[in-house]
Amino acid sequence: MSKQPKDEFNPDSGAENSANDSIFEAMDNDAVGTESPEQIVDLLEQQVAEFRDRELKAQAELENFRKRLLRDTEQQLKYAVVPFVRDLLEVVDNLNRATDAATASGSTDSLVSGVKLVQSQLATVLGKHDCRPIVSIGQTFNPYHHQAISQQPSTEFAAGIVMYETSVGYILHDRVIRPSMVIVSTGPAT
Repeated sequence: MSKQPKDEFNPDSGAENSANDSIFEAMDNDAVGTESPEQIVDLLEQQVAEFRDRELKAQAELENFRKRLLRDTEQQLKYAVVPFVRDLLEVVDNLNRATDAATASGSTDSLVSGVKLVQSQLATVLGKHDCRPIVSIGQTFNPYHHQAISQQPSTEFAAGIVMYETSVGYILHDRVIRPSMVIVSTGPAT
């Protein structure tokens, strides 16, 4: 078995150079000249076994890391809405208080004022989580923000302008969660 010098470039060897160098160094350190070919083979088999063991451990660690990362991501997605739900629970509590107070007093005026208060609180909670209503009435029809359910002539609004909103749409951050259901003006009747 001939050993080539470390400094010599061998284009045929490619990535095997560094592995071969470490094997040759180990053989040099163990006084290769005094060992029989069987001992050299045994030494090389031990090194191969060590390298395989290291590779298996590295693969196992990588697989465990991948599983842990996947599990953590699933947990984060699963519980990402916890702050939002926690804030909504306060709104639910106030809605229950408003209906209880209206039932106890027998007056619908207190119910209306209580529901309006809860509606305002809900709008605040949605805004806190960057969920805001889409402004539609008087705006040019935008198919990304509006869903037209009808068109009607109007003397008040020009053609292509939203004149009525049947359902408010919402945007979360920069994504439309629900488009506004709108009626679009066709301009003055002819």
